[in-house]
Amino acid sequence: MMASSSRPRLTSALRGVSRTLNGGQRQPLEQHFQSLQLNSSAVRGRRCLSTESTESNANGDRLSITAAKELEIKSLIKKLTPKYRLAQHARPVPISPSYFSRTPAFNDRYLVLEKLSRAYVNLPVIPAADTERIAWKTLSDLRQSFGEPVKATDYVKCLAIVKRLHQIHPELKPDAVKEALLDFQRDVQAFLNVATPIPIDKFGRALGVGKRKSSSARAFVVEGEGQVLINGKTLADYFGRVHDRESAVWALHATDRIDKYNVWARVEGGGTTGQAEALTLAIAKALLAHEPALKPALRRAGVVTRDPRRVERKKHGRVKARKGPTWVKR
Repeated sequence: MMASSSRPRLTSALRGVSRTLNGGQRQPLEQHFQSLQLNSSAVRGRRCLSTESTESNANGDRLSITAAKELEIKSLIKKLTPKYRLAQHARPVPISPSYFSRTPAFNDRYLVLEKLSRAYVNLPVIPAADTERIAWKTLSDLRQSFGEPVKATDYVKCLAIVKRLHQIHPELKPDAVKEALLDFQRDVQAFLNVATPIPIDKFGRALGVGKRKSSSARAFVVEGEGQVLINGKTLADYFGRVHDRESAVWALHATDRIDKYNVWARVEGGGTTGQAEALTLAIAKALLAHEPALKPALRRAGVVTRDPRRVERKKHGRVKARKGPTWVKR
């Protein structure tokens, strides 16, 4: 109702202004637009800031014409130089170049490593064997720390750059490289752990502990003529198989110390094979307490590190872990 009633008023007002200004002549386009702006704002009841100016027609009558302020603002904006012109289509730009990637945290660090590798490619490096031993994060550790599905191929490429940057000479390594490598180091460095040396008591005994499968062994090694007692029995009485006897004292055989030390051992749990191999590790640790220089020979013999292998559990529907039941046609 309001829009239909305001139309005739607007039309009559425009006609009256046109006749009064030009005496029946056609009104200029600019004055016509200003009059239209004035009357439309008055009819709709809008309040706007305006400037008033006076003009006289052919009869000498003074008329007041109101020009809208927003026209002056628009013309002022158009006159501004491009340096200060307001942006018409502004949009936020992501801070990270990998914002739309599935792995933004990993990609950002990878790009930083590539940039550092190109910047410091001419710095002198040292051999990999002479660098400080550092435990780097594995693929699972990297996925857990970043919370992103990092691909294995990308991890291999990234770790190669990390190791290359780590070989830069320590005195010439920039601080930016050190900070970038911190994201790929483990929280706990296993290489910094120092093993507690096994003491030798007042009786000249060194106690070594070993484990294998479900078996555990504790062996006292002391200088002597080569006697071996296991749970109060001799080596031949306790182990019926020749392979288990040789395996139990393999550390002494490999270093040619079978006639120089006596062994008193206590084994429990598991079977004969597990007990014999657990005793091998226990004797090797106790022997190192007496002669630390034998460690390279014992490592070559394979008796310094614990064997973590275990029997795989039986599966449902299988005879053993993987063996299936016999197939019978009829």
